[in-house]
Amino acid sequence: MTSSANSRLDAALLASMPVLFVALWSTGFIGAKFGLPHAEPFTFLFVRFVLTLALLAPLVKLMGSGWPTSWRLRGHIAVSGLLVHAAYLGGVFYGIYLGMPAGLTALLVGLQPLLTATLAGPLLGERITAVQWLGLALGLAGIAMVLGSKLDPGAALFQGFGFAALACVLVALAGITLGTLYQKRFCTGMPLLSGTVVQYLSASAVLGLGALLLEKRHIEWTPTFMLTLGWLVLVLSIAAILLLMALIRRGEASRVASLFYLVPPVTALQAWLLFDERLPPMALVGMAITILGVVLAARR
Repeated sequence: MTSSANSRLDAALLASMPVLFVALWSTGFIGAKFGLPHAEPFTFLFVRFVLTLALLAPLVKLMGSGWPTSWRLRGHIAVSGLLVHAAYLGGVFYGIYLGMPAGLTALLVGLQPLLTATLAGPLLGERITAVQWLGLALGLAGIAMVLGSKLDPGAALFQGFGFAALACVLVALAGITLGTLYQKRFCTGMPLLSGTVVQYLSASAVLGLGALLLEKRHIEWTPTFMLTLGWLVLVLSIAAILLLMALIRRGEASRVASLFYLVPPVTALQAWLLFDERLPPMALVGMAITILGVVLAARR
């Protein structure tokens, strides 16, 4: 193969990597939907994180990734892990466990860039532009349309799920938003691979305690559950992280960030194909308006 053909192949692989990353990331919500009938949320996540650590920790040595340089930095990374992994994934999994549709869950937590842009001003001193304010308004309007289309006026509850499920997903949204801001403020210089190990360690400790105190810790080791667990560990927690590292090294992080806006519709499409989750026309319009709002709000 000639050098020009090799360069074209490399360019094609590089162009496909961000799309592959987002496609893999969106399956996390679907994996929760498949696995939660067979295990309670905290128990499910604890087993997932323990298996992930068993595979990820040796990679730190194999890939020559250094560990965080100080105990202070390790402590900050552990706190960010509690927010980004324990609060975020715990909220997502419990929300879906309580009946929240996977597509709607992805849309709500997909508001993270919008909420981050709102809080970055007072917390990090970043200025919010007029275009970002427009994005915030559009995002809120779109979410109102989506949730309004699911509201049951007679029962004052959401169809198929209750307020507790919505509260869990809002906790997840708060966790990923505050975790992002905290990591940006206190975890500068965090080694991505070994820092992720520290984050998983702190998150698994809290989730394990939650499973011990709040759940029965029974798991149905069915083929569906084992395949789902294997997918979440190998593809989401390992492959997606390594793919993200490769993208960052190649300067593609900005493309990944922009493609995150496609996660809610991709998840909604997967949920429709696999679980027949349907959104009414007003909700679909609201989803499009919300994604536009998030894109505008996250612009620099």
